[in-house]
Amino acid sequence: MTVPLPELLATARVVSLPLATRFRGIDTREALLLRGPFGWTEFSPFVEYDDAESAAWLAAALDFGWRELTLPANAPGRIRVNATMPAVSADRVEAVLARFPGCRTIKVKVAERGQSLADDIARVERARELLGPDGRIRLDANGGWNVDEAEHAIHALGKFDLEYVEQPCATVDELAQIRKRVKYMGIPIAADESVRKAEDPLAVARAKAADILIIKVQPLGGIERALRIIEDAGLPVVVSSALDTSVGLSMGAYLSASLPFIDYDFGLGTAALLTADVTDVPLVPRDGQIDVRRIDVSEDLLDEYAAPADRTRWWLDRLTRVHAQLPD
Repeated sequence: MTVPLPELLATARVVSLPLATRFRGIDTREALLLRGPFGWTEFSPFVEYDDAESAAWLAAALDFGWRELTLPANAPGRIRVNATMPAVSADRVEAVLARFPGCRTIKVKVAERGQSLADDIARVERARELLGPDGRIRLDANGGWNVDEAEHAIHALGKFDLEYVEQPCATVDELAQIRKRVKYMGIPIAADESVRKAEDPLAVARAKAADILIIKVQPLGGIERALRIIEDAGLPVVVSSALDTSVGLSMGAYLSASLPFIDYDFGLGTAALLTADVTDVPLVPRDGQIDVRRIDVSEDLLDEYAAPADRTRWWLDRLTRVHAQLPD
């Protein structure tokens, strides 16, 4: 789907939202919002992504704002989500977890640059203490280990009863290797970057390099394309976010509610990591769940958290360049 650039620029608003805890090396999350005929939508590729890679994010935004959505008749009105634990020290785990009331699953960031395995162990151990024996803990290394490091770390952290380990290594070949090495432990391997940043998002499934796929709507080009990838891959999936505003999270919620089977809690509770949002009723977890709905954006909040003029111009210039990357 293409929309004329002037139509996009006419409604574009750029916001800069503060984070409660430093995450992915940033303290604020910038995003560009657009208002289409069917509601607000979001274009928010991370700043390090080039224009070609960002084109899928814009395609997803146009798909969500310029297309009427139809959910299956049995689609849930609310979906369960996990808590997300940044690479904080163990003494801060409880405060972060308090932002995710009712969540029975925690995704814990590990393999943070500048930290040690001992830091990871302390963080995961504290999360397990707070969650109790019946809760679920999944790890996310963001490709930060090589194969030997991953094997060592998974052995050390496996005692905390892990649900799965997300992107322990960077490449598909490395994922396949570590999956074989730890298979006897019964700990599944999930792929994130090897799906959303790959030219061929199905390569990881064909290589049998993962047991689970992490699916993010914006990087994959929208809900319909994500559903096709899920169907073709034939693997269980966890729909997750890219630290979106509530508008972006609503895309993920609609995708989640469209799935025929729900095997895991979804990674769509990350609005809880923001101290501000673009709506008066954000998609933060309540009783461990978020709503499946479009977002009513607040003009007052758009004004209050408007990005500085230079950053707004940067995003509008980016929108212009990326729009030129879309097919006619």
